[in-house]
Amino acid sequence: MDSRNVADRALVREARPEDDAVVGELLVEAFITQYAKKLPEVVYTEQRKAELRDVAARRKVATVLVAEVDGEVVGTVALLPPGAEGSEAWLPNSADLRGLATSVRHHGSGLGKPLLDAAEALARKWNMDAVCLHVRKGAEGVARMYMKRGYVREPVGDMSLPSVFLEAYVLRLKG
Repeated sequence: MDSRNVADRALVREARPEDDAVVGELLVEAFITQYAKKLPEVVYTEQRKAELRDVAARRKVATVLVAEVDGEVVGTVALLPPGAEGSEAWLPNSADLRGLATSVRHHGSGLGKPLLDAAEALARKWNMDAVCLHVRKGAEGVARMYMKRGYVREPVGDMSLPSVFLEAYVLRLKG
């Protein structure tokens, strides 16, 4: 598939049950490949891979979006509403953005833009005050991408988990 103008050709839609396996493998492949390049010390456990592959469970608590190009799912992102099980949003009336990933062969093609545009539009439709997200400490390129879109670092939302430190970012949609 030609990567030129792939973002312009992307159709973003809500994921369907028949997308679950493809989306799960896309998440595992994208995360493992990117972290192997940028943060080689990061190791994905079989448990974490199983969580990434469990798209059906994610669809029960979140709106999972996919980007499709020429009929092929090549990207994904999930948006959890306030109060959803597993939401890590630290602000009231805020959506939690998770699992932005694109097919490895499309990394750097701008495919994240239509996915984020759609997720942020959905948060506005839900009348959210903000979109919250977390980035693994050390993933500077990912953090820069979000900051270019207007997200700002908000340390109050940071999460120190046993296996990872996550830095918090927020995009305020109101006021």
